[in-house]
Amino acid sequence: MRWVTVISFAALTACTAAQQDTLAQDAAKRAVRPILAERFPGVPLEPATDCVIENATAQEILVLAADAVTGPTASTVEVTTRILSRPETIRCLAEDGLPVILSTL
Repeated sequence: MRWVTVISFAALTACTAAQQDTLAQDAAKRAVRPILAERFPGVPLEPATDCVIENATAQEILVLAADAVTGPTASTVEVTTRILSRPETIRCLAEDGLPVILSTL
C-alpha cells in the first residue's frame, strides 16, 4: 500500500496546480460516494458528491483524497458529515439534489 502512496505523490508532483486540484477532487469524490450511498440511500450521488466537494476546504479534500487510497475510515465519515452539516452544502443539496429526485417522481 505504501508504494501506491509514493506513486500517487510522484504523479501529483508532475502535474500543474490545476491538474493536482482536479486529481485530488476526483479522489475525494471516490471516498465520499460510498459514505453518501450508505448513509443517505436514494440521494442522487453525483449532485450530492459534487455539493460535498464544492464545500470542502483544501485540507478536507486532501484528507478525503488520501482516504480514497486507503479506503473509507471513521475519519472519512467524520469529514463528510462535517461538510454535509454546513449551510452552504445543505443549500447546494436542496438546489442541485432535490430537482433530480423530484424529476424521477
